[in-house]
Amino acid sequence: MKEALRYLQNTREILKKAPIEDDRYADVKYVQEGCGTAYLAIIKAINGYLMNKGLSKKELPKSTEGYRKALQKYLAVYDGKLTREFERLYEELHIAGYYRGLLGHVNVVKEALKAAEVLLKRLDLDEELLFSFVTVFLP
Repeated sequence: MKEALRYLQNTREILKKAPIEDDRYADVKYVQEGCGTAYLAIIKAINGYLMNKGLSKKELPKSTEGYRKALQKYLAVYDGKLTREFERLYEELHIAGYYRGLLGHVNVVKEALKAAEVLLKRLDLDEELLFSFVTVFLP
């Protein structure tokens, strides 16, 4: 889980480099890189959770569909909202933010990152460290 936190910190540093004009990031490159890194933080956190449940590194999912199935198998029984939130963040951070470069409004990016932080909390990350990450993105 420490690695997931490191990725979140990297997201912070990446987005600091992006110039902001009229409440929008002026350079989509940094937003894409930041969204990709934030999505990887989610993947790292899920990997850690699954390994704590007994999966070996070799057994970890290798695709988005694999993560969907793993979340349904190991988490949906306890928290179906988490599976839906993973799906939403996959679409927002990975597809819209990273892959297509469609996220540009600062508040939209902040909200997506807040949602990622909530998902990580639900996977039992250290809340104090997460709080220090979120305060960078919230006024």
